[in-house]
Amino acid sequence: MQKHYFVNLHLFISLKNPNHQNVRKIFTILSVSFSLIATAQTELVFVYFKDKPSKAAFYSNPLSELSQKSLDRRSNLGIALSDQDAPIEQSYITNIQNLGFTVTDYSKWLNGVAVNATPTQIQTLAQQSFVVHVESFVRNPNGGKRNEKIEKFKDLQEIGNKSALTNFNYGYGLPQANQINVRALHVAGFTGTGMTIAVIDTGFPSVNTGNAFKRLRDNGQIKGGYNFINKTSDIYNTSLNSHGSVCLGAIGGYLDGQFVGTAPDADFYLYASEDAGNEIPEEQLYWIEAAEEADRKGVDLISTSLGYHTFDDSRYDYTYADMNGTTSFIARGAQIATEKGIFVTFAAGNDGNNSWHYVATPADNEKVFTIGAVTSQGTSSSFSSYGPNADGVVKPDGVARGTETFTVYGGQVTQASGTSLANPVAAGGVACLLQSLPKSISREAVKDKLRQDASLYPNYDDQQGYGILNFYKTYQTLGVTDLKKTQIKIYPNPAKNFINISTEKPIQSVEIYDVLGRLIKTETKNNVNISQLAKGNYFLKIKTSDQELIEKFIKE
Repeated sequence: MQKHYFVNLHLFISLKNPNHQNVRKIFTILSVSFSLIATAQTELVFVYFKDKPSKAAFYSNPLSELSQKSLDRRSNLGIALSDQDAPIEQSYITNIQNLGFTVTDYSKWLNGVAVNATPTQIQTLAQQSFVVHVESFVRNPNGGKRNEKIEKFKDLQEIGNKSALTNFNYGYGLPQANQINVRALHVAGFTGTGMTIAVIDTGFPSVNTGNAFKRLRDNGQIKGGYNFINKTSDIYNTSLNSHGSVCLGAIGGYLDGQFVGTAPDADFYLYASEDAGNEIPEEQLYWIEAAEEADRKGVDLISTSLGYHTFDDSRYDYTYADMNGTTSFIARGAQIATEKGIFVTFAAGNDGNNSWHYVATPADNEKVFTIGAVTSQGTSSSFSSYGPNADGVVKPDGVARGTETFTVYGGQVTQASGTSLANPVAAGGVACLLQSLPKSISREAVKDKLRQDASLYPNYDDQQGYGILNFYKTYQTLGVTDLKKTQIKIYPNPAKNFINISTEKPIQSVEIYDVLGRLIKTETKNNVNISQLAKGNYFLKIKTSDQELIEKFIKE
């Protein structure tokens, strides 16, 4: 078995989740629970229905299925409603159940249900008048249950509080935020406010109690959640794997003076789709169901640090040739999510040092924004999985810090390595960027500019894709604050005693921030005295009646 959580979690679980003595996984791939029926082996199949007879009721009242926020996203992006958006036909599900099948998972996007069936039963299903096709999850018919499960954990180091950082707003989160240039977006006022992120992962223990998530709770930023594995609202149980909490922490975690995530003011839906104890192909369907629910709620972004290519039952294993972005069920579901206007990010995977060293699905999908990992110095993390996908599409799309990355859990700052952490660090940047942009801007245009503004573009390599993302640069180059067009200029830079500001319109305000996010000086004039500042790097935020500029300067 190969669990794909793309983070180094073992020590973390033993420290933070004492009930997890048998946690085994990090990268999740597809396995199947199977039984013998009439001495014939069953396999997981997806039964596609031919239509949606009740869709007219949906079109006449879309709010019966989609929230206003979801409809607004479609309207802003020019995305028309389609039959995919209509609910699945309940009578068809009932017909499948009447044939003797247990139905727990289904997809309106794919328009069908998943069941375990024998070859004879598959023929029966295919012959039903309302069924158009039956597709098996099996890729290797001669495979079978593995005798051993592969453990995919590395140590996660917990970092205690350090008094030297207690007065800093960003604390340990600062270097990884600066590496992708998201701090400047925060200074500009874009911290994720109004953006909604669905984190789809294992579970979220401590999020309902830990001090690191208290700010999210107090501000009402956790909007809901669901466990698609056991079909309950139980997402906080301490028996659940903590991988989801760790990933959420990198985006929205907050400990005053110690850590700030990359989108601290975003709203969140928390969905569990990853069965930490098993590697079953149903997990792909759990994710699709979670993504459909996220779409119903109107989320702007989905962040997931999971991936699939090997399973408990080798019949379901994928090959590299299958990593073409369209073969796996989850890759198809992830693409549909992007076509609904949701910005979908996935971790590339931690297989860089293994014989299988490729990105796992659905990170192979062309429309998914795939995130690899680098060190604090910007070199490729050795474990970060390689692209391209099997069709030659460049993967990952870009990278963020994934080696010794900081996050939070419970009430403390902690540290881990893995693309599981690089992905949410970047996803928070995406949320802040989307907040800053016109609501009508194409998500594909945003992805294109993120690639073009990354550190290696127009070149790329197989571990970093187009390189380290630069969110403030993309904010500028998309025309919101285009420095090529601005008439605001500052000089000298570096400076010792004064910064001069040249503008066409009168200055409304000038604010100086240190690199830790603290506002340290406010002025309303063109000549700013900086003689009292300590030597170092600062942000200058200048506002006129029709422009705004954020620029770094050096105090000598």
